[in-house]
Amino acid sequence: MISRRSTRAPKQAPPQDLEALVCVSLMKTADLLARGAEALLKTSGLSVTQYNVLRILRGAGEHGLACSEVGERLISRDPDMTRLLDRMEKRGLIARAREEKDRRVVKTRITPEGLRILAELDSPVRELHHRQLRHLPAKQLRQLSLLLERVRAHAESQDALE
Repeated sequence: MISRRSTRAPKQAPPQDLEALVCVSLMKTADLLARGAEALLKTSGLSVTQYNVLRILRGAGEHGLACSEVGERLISRDPDMTRLLDRMEKRGLIARAREEKDRRVVKTRITPEGLRILAELDSPVRELHHRQLRHLPAKQLRQLSLLLERVRAHAESQDALE
């Protein structure tokens, strides 16, 4: 019996399979990159979320932010922001105070100690990002950034509909 080999191109994965493949790849990549950040931040006794809070508050300046605003800006949501901020306040990284105008609002601000730790981490974090992504040319990094932004924007708009 003579076997016939197909001269047709192999079938491409259906779009649903491709979408699943991309989603799994994104999650694996995010986890791998996050592990590098976790290892680096551990040396300063910070979690990735605590580091994110400090960066958000540094960007907010002396005015600080309400707890809910900090939570909205986090990279990954923390279901118990109050407890997270309690631990950071106890460590002297942040300070919280009720607003004079509206006593219901508690503003959170970064302390000099929080700023000091962030300043120590700025260069090592930049170096980590460089090690993780330097193999990609700038053009590809910009393209990847734009594609990821489009994925996030669509996902956020879908969340808003639910």
